[in-house]
Amino acid sequence: MTKQQYVFRILILGLLTTLSPFSIDMYLPGFKAIADDLHTDTNHVTLSLSSFFIGLAAGQLLYGPLLDRFGRKNPLYAGMAIYIVASLGCMWVHTINALILLRLVQAIGSCAAGVASIAMVRDLFPVEDNAKVFSLLMLILGASPMVAPTVGGYVTAVFGWHAVFLILTIIAILTLLAVIVMLPESYQPDTSVSLKPLPIISNFWLVITEPQFYTYVFTGSFAFAGLFAYVAASPVIFMGIFGLSGQIYGWIFAGLSVGFIGSAQINNIVMRYYKSEQVVKAVLIIEAVSGILFLIGAVYGWVGLWGTIGFIFINLCGLGYISPNTSALSMAPFSQNAGSASAMMGFLQLSLGALATYGVGAFKSHTVVPLAGIMAASSIIALLVLLIGRSRIRNQIEASKDAGVMVH
Repeated sequence: MTKQQYVFRILILGLLTTLSPFSIDMYLPGFKAIADDLHTDTNHVTLSLSSFFIGLAAGQLLYGPLLDRFGRKNPLYAGMAIYIVASLGCMWVHTINALILLRLVQAIGSCAAGVASIAMVRDLFPVEDNAKVFSLLMLILGASPMVAPTVGGYVTAVFGWHAVFLILTIIAILTLLAVIVMLPESYQPDTSVSLKPLPIISNFWLVITEPQFYTYVFTGSFAFAGLFAYVAASPVIFMGIFGLSGQIYGWIFAGLSVGFIGSAQINNIVMRYYKSEQVVKAVLIIEAVSGILFLIGAVYGWVGLWGTIGFIFINLCGLGYISPNTSALSMAPFSQNAGSASAMMGFLQLSLGALATYGVGAFKSHTVVPLAGIMAASSIIALLVLLIGRSRIRNQIEASKDAGVMVH
């Protein structure tokens, strides 16, 4: 692989990875306009966001077996086609129920891009480069919460909310063309992979019972739940509790995103000197201590605006190290069924993230305590999962060595 091919492949995989985040963030500024146009209220428009998350979680498990059975590109083509048709449909809806349904379909289509991109990292790049590649994808992915809402706000103000879905359609078409022209088929179809329910469930069971997979996928998923909680709670905290304007909130949101993006890139340098396992453990210890201090400060009212920003920044910076490393470590044991592993990883992340989002809203508190509590709990649980899981991985390795000695 030439350097130019290396760069182009990462860029295209990055575009595939950001399709879902752009679809989430870009139409948010248009909620009021959508509600007025469809003769409803913003609470009902929010259901179109909920249906998108449901589609994302369900789609993870749908595409895993398809990517292993038919190769990476054909299921990806099908998913992108579904996404393009659904996006065009969103432009012409006349009822909120139609928008909710089409957003569900749109999410199922965009899922193919996310799952395929993770599986193709495992296919196209050496295992030892996976953490580095995931860090670069985080750089591209991390730009979406800064770029998408801003662009969506201007597009909605000038052209109306319908134009947002037209732009998403154009982005999807251009990305699909780039995949067709520049990305090779990275995995040959495996006819031994069955699409019947029982074999699919059995295949997912084999994935999730692999000690290295469940250790690092649950470690990363619990840690990542803090990010979902932050996204859900941040408007209430900064604009509701601290009374900041929408413009200042946007700048704070963008600034905190820089912490996540920057640490993911620093991770590439750190990886030259330390193993992924060492980085994840060290960062989780810092995150757990920080989360406990944040929670104590929130409960006793010691944490003001700048303290809240500081603790959130620490958490997001930690995720920039944790996410690429746990993703690489989760996928490392798989070569034949990387699609199923990628799908299960995405499903678990989204499911735990959705629970964290629900947790923020369940506590009717006009304080930062719910967010601080979820960030502390998610970091502590992630650390415990890591410590217990690594012990089981060591036991598995020792058992394999003992079996080898007995055979000889």
